[in-house]
Amino acid sequence: MNIGQAARGSGVSAKMIRHYETIGLIPRAARSLAGYRHYTEADVQRLAFIRHARNVGFATEEIRELLSLWQNRRRSARDVKRLAAEHLAEIEARIAELQSISATLAHLLAHCHGDARPECPIIDALRFGPDPPAHPPRGKAPRRPRRVPLPAPRRPKN
Repeated sequence: MNIGQAARGSGVSAKMIRHYETIGLIPRAARSLAGYRHYTEADVQRLAFIRHARNVGFATEEIRELLSLWQNRRRSARDVKRLAAEHLAEIEARIAELQSISATLAHLLAHCHGDARPECPIIDALRFGPDPPAHPPRGKAPRRPRRVPLPAPRRPKN
């Protein structure tokens, strides 16, 4: 089948198929006499596997390892589970980080009047961080902004 048919059969765009071939996630396709790529049903299954792994957030190197495990009939399910568990831990850490960012922004928004005044605790927090500078820079001393305490960042559970 040609690249368009492989794309439709796997749900992966032709551009991504070429990319996966370039980075070695799929083997180089056989070529017709006219130079067109030719894919097999096994290639389409491999592309669908890659798409499914991408959909749950696995990175390229993790997908490479999963493909290797998939192809190895003597694999241990323990190895697959370990890789998936590590990936889940990374996702949960990112979620915790995003929740902390969300709480910080919500806190700043709650303290911003959002009116015509030039004072803005959001700008102040971005400029100074959670703690104001101990000493102003040399030269003209800037007006000290009203400090809005930021919530402490949450640390992911181990």
